[in-house]
Amino acid sequence: MINVTKTFLPPQTEYQAILKKAWDTGWMTNRGVLVKELETKISAYLDTPHIIAMTNGTLPLQIAIKALKLHGEIITTPFSYVATTSSIVWEGCTPVFVDIAPDFLTIDETKIEVAITPKTTAILATHVFGNPCNVEAIAAIAKRYHLKVIYDAAHCFGVTYKGESIFNYGDVSTCSFHATKLFHTGEGGAVFCKPDYYDAIFSHHNFGHDGPEAFQSLGINAKMSEPQAAMGLAVLPYMDDIIDKRRKIVNAYDQLFEEVSAIKQLVIRSETQWNYCYYPIIFETETQLLKVIAVLNDKAIFPRRYFYPSLETLPYVQAVNLPHSAAISKRVLCLPLFHDLDIESIQYIVKSIKENI
Repeated sequence: MINVTKTFLPPQTEYQAILKKAWDTGWMTNRGVLVKELETKISAYLDTPHIIAMTNGTLPLQIAIKALKLHGEIITTPFSYVATTSSIVWEGCTPVFVDIAPDFLTIDETKIEVAITPKTTAILATHVFGNPCNVEAIAAIAKRYHLKVIYDAAHCFGVTYKGESIFNYGDVSTCSFHATKLFHTGEGGAVFCKPDYYDAIFSHHNFGHDGPEAFQSLGINAKMSEPQAAMGLAVLPYMDDIIDKRRKIVNAYDQLFEEVSAIKQLVIRSETQWNYCYYPIIFETETQLLKVIAVLNDKAIFPRRYFYPSLETLPYVQAVNLPHSAAISKRVLCLPLFHDLDIESIQYIVKSIKENI
């Protein structure tokens, strides 16, 4: 069976040796030594100075909205995982959808300005499949209209744009460390933010504590546990090798699809050092996609319709007409991609697709 992804697991002895540091103290949560060590090492690895590790990748979005004191309308993308939109609604704000650029699949920055109203307080955009948004254009719009910028960078561990971590753009960036992600802590996530917002975000993720017996703000429990941090510390030393292996797999897919005109591929924004986190392909029709899925599933190969459906179709938002996102979400498929996927399997997957389009 070949799934769309496969969790990288470090040697169990290495994980256990790291976890023993917490085991010996009996300190399993509440920002123990391993969480702090993980934050320090991620910060050094990515050159991102202000990081707060959290227990999953959705709470960082919700806490960012809270910490930036957003209200009213937030301009966002319909082509993302549901957590992007649900976090906006959960925090009592209204998502205002803007269509996507059909090549990059990120929010179309040329359509943002016309969506701004007196109720707009922020832009929450997704770096889709690790592919950066047009961060310069978005920053210029935000400055002109006095808006905050949050990036859902769930897929972006290790991505750089113009030589700088993509997490350093915007007021806040969030990342997922879910087991299906490139870098993971089993389940987890993080906030990367401007220094002005660090204290507020930290307080919100820790019940609003100001010391052990005082509270300074409203908060929830979003703290990462020591077992989660131990997994991250065990995985982190392998990241360069994981990315290199995935790069070779992506190159193999690219070569095999090189002359297949019926398949469209993601265009990576120039001056981006990508992390090879997903391999999406876009079919000419949904009928082709569904046929290919059926064929692959019969062969115990399980790609994923990601992202599908387009988020303006959610039952708790206002429906709008977004032709690019609506069309592409029905025709996009992420193929299997993980660190030890072998070339024979790649060839078999591509051959099966070619024979059925």
